[in-house]
Amino acid sequence: MPRVDFYITEDKQPDARLRLACRVVEKGYLAEQRVLVWCGDQNTLDRIDELLWTFGDSSFVPHEVVKADTPVALAPVSLTTDGPLAQHFDMLVNLAAAVPGIWRQCDRVAEILDGGETRAAGRERFRYYREHGTEPETHRIGRPR
Repeated sequence: MPRVDFYITEDKQPDARLRLACRVVEKGYLAEQRVLVWCGDQNTLDRIDELLWTFGDSSFVPHEVVKADTPVALAPVSLTTDGPLAQHFDMLVNLAAAVPGIWRQCDRVAEILDGGETRAAGRERFRYYREHGTEPETHRIGRPR
């Protein structure tokens, strides 16, 4: 059963959740994990793609956009709205409103919530994970300086 972690920031700035996601993705990358970022829509995918290049002055997170028909993701970090289902990923970072069907195929799931509208959908996902046999951990993250 995958480990599920909820990362919650009180920051309500428009990109707060995506910037926190970048930090989580970078930690996974630096730990030499294969990371899949599951985006809920094309706008989120485009924005996280851009932020992964610019969120930190000294950060570099090699990543690629993949589709369901991509045979194998080559970069250590993959971004998708529909995902490669046949490949194993160490970590799934979920930015969608629903739990992706492939969550059990990953070793770890990171859910990212902000101080705004993502909370209600996050509560539903938290319940979903509990109902499916895992006990999610919650991590409250302070506002970045």
